Amino acid sequence: MKASTTFDFDGASVIVTGAARGVGLSIATRFATAGAQVFMVDFDREELEGAAADIDGVPVTADVSCTADVEAVVAQVLESCGRIDVLVNNAGILRDQVVWKLSDADWDAVLGVHLGGTFRFTRACTPSFRAQNRGRVINVTSYTGLRGNIGQSNYAAAKAGVIGFTKTTAKELARFGVTVNAISPNAETRMVASIPDARKAELAAAIPLGRFAHPDEMADAVAFLASDSAAYITGVVLPVDGGISI
Repeated sequence: MKASTTFDFDGASVIVTGAARGVGLSIATRFATAGAQVFMVDFDREELEGAAADIDGVPVTADVSCTADVEAVVAQVLESCGRIDVLVNNAGILRDQVVWKLSDADWDAVLGVHLGGTFRFTRACTPSFRAQNRGRVINVTSYTGLRGNIGQSNYAAAKAGVIGFTKTTAKELARFGVTVNAISPNAETRMVASIPDARKAELAAAIPLGRFAHPDEMADAVAFLASDSAAYITGVVLPVDGGISI
């Protein structure tokens, strides 16, 4: 899908987590085509390296739930570029199960990646943001974090936590010229593609715009929030969902 918006990120240093596929890859691609040096973080080394080669990004294999991995990624970016301009916390996993069957391991894994990864990367980037008195953080949350969904108590809790984290860090970091925002997407991902056609049609019919978005449409929203055009926007959770949250 052709980009519908144009922003200039020439020379910017950008970290995108969960960047090997789907929305994360679209976001990384948008920044790369706008001139940024994009550090693409993912746990899947093989898929990540192929995706990075396609857009001239820098692949960095890491577990976002591991503090040592996160700090190593940030150190690598700073050694290479000397600064961090944009952080996009997109990494996520699913371990769906109704609550009475949900294991400690699956609860901890989902919270650790979605919420823990967002926390760890934001914390690790903050010294650089403070030193340069500027930065952009964009977190990826979900409609499920506000409304819940059967079989996803871990995911819903994590995404609700990302919303609270976004609003709190927006207040904490504003004094340093840093904006912190989130998007709540509703895009055509591999998970959506795996849904049987009949059920997928039912879900699409519940969306006021009548369709799931292309991942590039999520990238447009992230690029806007990272741009100078959004310099006075912080603490916002932007629904990019076709109206499903209305």
